[in-house]
Amino acid sequence: MSPVFRHGRLRLYLLKLLDEAPRHGYEVIRLLQDRFLGVYAPSPGTIYPRLARLEEEGLVTHDEADGRKVYRITDKGREELHARLDDLAELEEEITASVRDIAREVSEDVRETVRSLREEVTSAARDVEGGGGRLAARRRVGRGRTGRAGRWTGRGAREGRGGPVT
Repeated sequence: MSPVFRHGRLRLYLLKLLDEAPRHGYEVIRLLQDRFLGVYAPSPGTIYPRLARLEEEGLVTHDEADGRKVYRITDKGREELHARLDDLAELEEEITASVRDIAREVSEDVRETVRSLREEVTSAARDVEGGGGRLAARRRVGRGRTGRAGRWTGRGAREGRGGPVT
């Protein structure tokens, strides 16, 4: 996967998130993960140093609440954010396109998985219809097993049906 945020773009997006509401670092991580459908989640080692840098630059500040640092955007941070509204709009378009691509890839993966599953179920049904009976179907889908001395331990063993799987 290519980098999600080009140079300086995560910084801009952090300002945007903090402009919406004060947040703690893990909330920022969760919001980004949700935005990217769980496919991308920045690590604390990515988010916290950037928040610290934004604070050094006077763009954000923090308060302590319940043992957590809650970051807030400053007036200086808002000024930068408003000065870069065109960059932010472009970034939002890139994120939307990226999320759309991720959704398409997930959809394709799900379709392929369903297709493969359908083929396996069809094949197992043919084994049953083809005279292999229950035992062949169990072997095919891996439900039956043998215990000690080759005794059948799958469904029907108590009733005396079935036999050892070899």
